[in-house]
Amino acid sequence: MTSFSDSRKRMRGVFLRYVFLWATLQRGCRPAAAVPASVLNHCEGDLLLLLDSSGSVSNYDFYQFLYFISDLLRPFSLGQGHVRVALLQVGSSPKLEFSFDQHNNQESLQTALLRVSQLQGDTNNVAALEVAHRILTKTDRNVPKVLLWLTDGVQPGAVDKPMSELKAQGVSVLIVFSVYGDYKVLKRVATPPLKSHLYSVDIDSLDIITEELRTAIVKIICAQQLNVIHLASHSAVLQWSPVLTAETGYYELSYKSVRTSGTELRKTLPGDSTMTELTGLQPDTSYTAFLHPESNERLFGKLSVSFTTLPDVFSPAEISLSELGPLQFRVTWGPLQPDRVKRYKVEYGVIPSGRVQILTLQSQAESALLTGLEPGSQYLVTVSALHGDGKERAMSVRACTEEALPALVDLQLAPVEGHVAQEMQAAWQAHTVGLEGFWVSLETKNYQPPFAEPSKSTMYLPSSTSSVRLTRLAPSSRVCVFPVYRSGRGEGICCAAGAHGGLLD
Repeated sequence: MTSFSDSRKRMRGVFLRYVFLWATLQRGCRPAAAVPASVLNHCEGDLLLLLDSSGSVSNYDFYQFLYFISDLLRPFSLGQGHVRVALLQVGSSPKLEFSFDQHNNQESLQTALLRVSQLQGDTNNVAALEVAHRILTKTDRNVPKVLLWLTDGVQPGAVDKPMSELKAQGVSVLIVFSVYGDYKVLKRVATPPLKSHLYSVDIDSLDIITEELRTAIVKIICAQQLNVIHLASHSAVLQWSPVLTAETGYYELSYKSVRTSGTELRKTLPGDSTMTELTGLQPDTSYTAFLHPESNERLFGKLSVSFTTLPDVFSPAEISLSELGPLQFRVTWGPLQPDRVKRYKVEYGVIPSGRVQILTLQSQAESALLTGLEPGSQYLVTVSALHGDGKERAMSVRACTEEALPALVDLQLAPVEGHVAQEMQAAWQAHTVGLEGFWVSLETKNYQPPFAEPSKSTMYLPSSTSSVRLTRLAPSSRVCVFPVYRSGRGEGICCAAGAHGGLLD
């Protein structure tokens, strides 16, 4: 039986849908875009809408997002040779509402937007971004690609890696989120410049960013634009919409620093190029780049863009730990800068007053395995880099070695009296404090052709057990017993069975 609250929710959804329909019809009576139609008609690219449709977004906010999308896209010419639009909803599982090839005109697109229903459920952004990656990268279309993410931005999840993979494929990431979103995460994954690609806005005020966001999309996908899609301290990636092919011409690219009178650098690029990376740039420096399509078929105007590289990053800027054990751990640092660093120095000692040990490493080193450490101890590790300019930069981290676990005391193998020679009894002794049980393993090698992989069997026994019977033995068996404690597995003892090996019974 349908509850009264369910009926109210359904009625509210129907009401909001009619409000959206009415608003869409009213919107057709007023100008939709400040961008000239002559520019919009020359736009060609793929625009994937990633719409938060989970239960964390209210019904009202969801339809406000749809209203905003409808208004944002209305001026564009759609279809092959123009702008293709797809809509992917985010919920517990992602749902592709419609793909790039489904809507070739505004009437079809606007009708499809009216039919969109909210998914509810969890906000599984990572799963949706995996689908988005397949959608945006499976096509061979050599056109700019844009991901527009509309979300409440609350607890976006582990989106850094999938977003980085998208941007590495040349996808521009633009984000619109509510004022309650996680700005720290979202600003990391949006494509620069953040001023025009990242918007935090109240859901009732989305219309104030419509023209600015539309202009940002136009700058990415319209032919007469040169854009910066990735910036670093010593490099920049430029992207443009294709106006040539490999058969019809080539591109001449030039760039130079704004603040100095240095030499203008040039690159010649094939006609089927749509992006290039500028390397060897100076950090925190403004540049201007010019792109001139050269063709015998027609004349093209020169495109330009200005950008400022990021401030420099000096190694070590980050440190991580791995291969942790009672007597060792590995320390890794970055970024790797062998052309700028003369050598690295790793200093480590037990806190608070342990003896400090020092390792000196070459400039190509990016990690060091520190061994011979004290179990269950806290260490202070400092990685210093001597740079070519004579300055030394250092970064420190604290690391703890694991507790040392007692080893097995003794292991004995003996024939079982009154049984055939292929049976033996394995007996052992171990420290009992914190003991949870034992891992017993048996490996039998095959020395006869064909030389198959060794057969292996394992068994877990409770801590009250101190022996086990081995049966059906082979001459090449090896028995190992390991004590298992609450915090891990201790060192075990292995014995060869000699003429008596076998399988665990």
